[in-house]
Amino acid sequence: MEKVSDQKTAGAEKKKPPVIEIKNVKKVYRMGSERINAVDDVSFEIDKGEFCCLLGTSGSGKSTLLNLMAGIEKASGGAILIKGKNIRKMAEKQLAKFRQRYLGFVFQSYNLLNSMTALENVEFPLVFKRIPSKKRRKMAKEMLIKVGLGTRINHRPKQMSGGQQQRVGIARAFVAKPEIVFADEPTGNLDTRTTMEVMKLIKQIARDNNQTIVMVTHDPRLADFADKIIHILDGKIQSVELIEHPIDEFKPEKVGQESAAAKEKQENLTMPDTKNSVQENTESSGIPVLENKTTVENETKEEANNTQKTPEGNRPETAKNSEPNKKAGRRKRKKEESSL
Repeated sequence: MEKVSDQKTAGAEKKKPPVIEIKNVKKVYRMGSERINAVDDVSFEIDKGEFCCLLGTSGSGKSTLLNLMAGIEKASGGAILIKGKNIRKMAEKQLAKFRQRYLGFVFQSYNLLNSMTALENVEFPLVFKRIPSKKRRKMAKEMLIKVGLGTRINHRPKQMSGGQQQRVGIARAFVAKPEIVFADEPTGNLDTRTTMEVMKLIKQIARDNNQTIVMVTHDPRLADFADKIIHILDGKIQSVELIEHPIDEFKPEKVGQESAAAKEKQENLTMPDTKNSVQENTESSGIPVLENKTTVENETKEEANNTQKTPEGNRPETAKNSEPNKKAGRRKRKKEESSL
């Protein structure tokens, strides 16, 4: 993967206008008398067909910025232009129609309707586009097959794994062929192997249809799938990276094997040699130390067994003498009871 600076060359051809323009955007929340600048005077552009990643730690403002770009929240200032339209100035009804026509969404928590099958969930956005029933069912089925769920079309969300549910979410986001897809931590609830499968799937579908992806993540490994990485901290852009050769996939099996081998090696390095350390301590301190706990336990059990099997003639003197004394005591008590 090679990275280049975000600079235009002098002889570069005149590029097409960006599909998304963010100009001095701000988002301020008020908590009593306190002002919180969740997004603080942010500006950047995203081209058509580009895979852009908003990378930052929790609380950096990346998800808030995504919500502003998608029209889910209203910005406090600045301009958000999508396909040349300033969505900040749109009325709610107008914005809803704009989202239906141009935007798709992939959520971390899937946001599937539990009462519907996978097919019905994917078909649902097409209802608002007034696509005939037969056609939209065909489109939904084809998309589910494309994401590898051809045998699960009649399953409901609770009958599917997290990875399968997210595949349904991806199919729903792409089925209407939106020009822009927003993905907020799309693999946040998935294991490493499924994460890589989902990332590969999102990128492949977007590439096939020349769609723009805007993804939020805190994971630098996932950011390497993107053409552009925008680093965000405390609501501000720290830097912008253009990736000349972004990755398409990496094999989690290999990563897992390497991690396991490294972990085992580390444990072997850090684990003390108990026997040698005990002997060293014994030699240095002059205090005898038992080398093996199992040996000690076996010796203790053996001594106990030997004691139980010892013949009467070999018992200790105290044990022999105690028996006649007990009999004498019993005879004395019986005599006293008869006299009474």
